[in-house]
Amino acid sequence: PWALFLVMPLGLFGLQTGALFWSLLQVASLVASVHLLWVIHGRPNDKLHLLGYTFAPALACIFGGQTGVFPLLGLVLFLRLHRQQQFLAGLSLWLCVLKPHLLLPFGAVLLVWIILSRSYRILAGLGVALLISSLIASVLDPGVWGQYGQMMRSAGIEGEFIPCLGVVLRFAIRQQAMWLQYVPAAAGCVWGVYYFWKHREHWVWMEHGSVLVLVSILVAPYAWCTDQALLIPALLTGVYRAKSRSEVVVLAMGSAVVEI
Repeated sequence: PWALFLVMPLGLFGLQTGALFWSLLQVASLVASVHLLWVIHGRPNDKLHLLGYTFAPALACIFGGQTGVFPLLGLVLFLRLHRQQQFLAGLSLWLCVLKPHLLLPFGAVLLVWIILSRSYRILAGLGVALLISSLIASVLDPGVWGQYGQMMRSAGIEGEFIPCLGVVLRFAIRQQAMWLQYVPAAAGCVWGVYYFWKHREHWVWMEHGSVLVLVSILVAPYAWCTDQALLIPALLTGVYRAKSRSEVVVLAMGSAVVEI
């Protein structure tokens, strides 16, 4: 429901105008995300960051009108701001909460890191963003929370096969046991906290956070290929760490095959 104010203005326009505005917003989010990642990596004098613009899941996300590029922008803004502007970093995480199920291990580690580093301004920023957006949703539609709960109970999504690890596990063992779908996510959270604790003395969100996001997407209780747009930070981290151009070419060709 806190995302209502993001999409409700589209109703003020016709179908074509609203679709155009939404597509432009998606493209702007992708461009801003890749540019910020290029800045975070020190503005290298090459064109390797252009791979981010051609990443197949991101393009599929835009073609399908999905919201995956918005959590991507929120994640990248957090990576850019978390050191010096923590309140703004917390505000940016609101975009990630549009799809919180995609970042469960990442969120678990973030909470532990906030407590240990006493970075409570990040929590404050996220809390303020959620409070304001929830109040706006309640004003726009006082029954939105009840309607959302009813939709969740009647959507029938538990009977739909979604190509991700959690759903495959549930369908393979017992389709009616919904808790099986969350086993990989729970295991991922435990692993994430262990991974953080192991590297806590030299924790770098750009480096270690990319690994966390990669695992988070893998173990998400449900996720589509368009949600993998969140992997662009991990993709570019891998590109910049590649020891040879041939490794980069393999990445580029692999992405091209997926697109085709």
